[in-house]
Amino acid sequence: QIQGLRRGVPIVVATPGRLLDLIKKEGLRLDKVEITVLDEADQMADMGFLPVVKEILGQTKENGQRMLFSATLDRDVDSLVKRFLKEPKTHSVASVAKSEGKMAHHVLVMEPSDKDKITAQIAARNGRTIFFVRTKHGADRLAEKMLRVGVPVGALHGGKSQSQRTRILEAFKAGRTTALIATDVAARGIHVDDVSLVVHVDSPESHKDYLHRAGRTARAGAEGVVVTLATHSQRRSVHGMTAKAGITLKESKVRPMDANLVSITGAVEPSGIAIAIAPAKPERSQSSQPRRGSGASGRAHRGARPYKAGKKAGFKGRERRGAK
Repeated sequence: QIQGLRRGVPIVVATPGRLLDLIKKEGLRLDKVEITVLDEADQMADMGFLPVVKEILGQTKENGQRMLFSATLDRDVDSLVKRFLKEPKTHSVASVAKSEGKMAHHVLVMEPSDKDKITAQIAARNGRTIFFVRTKHGADRLAEKMLRVGVPVGALHGGKSQSQRTRILEAFKAGRTTALIATDVAARGIHVDDVSLVVHVDSPESHKDYLHRAGRTARAGAEGVVVTLATHSQRRSVHGMTAKAGITLKESKVRPMDANLVSITGAVEPSGIAIAIAPAKPERSQSSQPRRGSGASGRAHRGARPYKAGKKAGFKGRERRGAK
């Protein structure tokens, strides 16, 4: 990277930590940079990167153009604006809270023992759906459960390689999978048309995360539904979190396949016929050594197909042997 930078490049795309590392190794200078773009400024603030960002911005041309993109302009982000942007022009798009006419927000309250079954019934619906969970392991576990009951899904998280993420998104966009299970970080760059339902399987940690997740639906003037799954003990905290975002939730108590669940989400009973996943082609690292795939849920896009009739939920063999 340092050798390439020293030869000269017109554009550099980098994370704050790596960029500062290259600067300190004298592989990069920013004093002649004419345009600086800071994307996901609020996310960088939440992750504690602001001191690094400020150090980087301080090394760019003072009279250069600076652009900042952020879902919110809270205290931390506002401090960047005041310090590094001179007479800034603000451009804004309608927030999720202001899109309530086209976006319906619900909290579905259920017994903990019903959550897996309800999630599968929602995933089996017609139409594109994105499910949000907090961890990559949670995404993989949920994807395996959905595959076992016959729902074609893909799991998207930071543990996937770039090529895997690309294939998973392509399968979702093409309709080969109708449900996508994602973590917050992985979903930041997702822009898929016709996502009619967003489901918070795990409640967001903050109202900012709620807004980011909800923004995956009701795009380009379309209508959408946002659903948060909660137990009786979680419902109060969910209402409090969304209130900070200026959103009032419609609360409904649901059981598997009851009228409320079907009316709000379009839930249907999954087939119960497990989906086998063709083994992914091994990827080669720079050392040309073969590398294993990352499990069944990460390969849902590789041509999911059902077992023969009568074979019910449960994988035939382990993924390492390659389900057939």
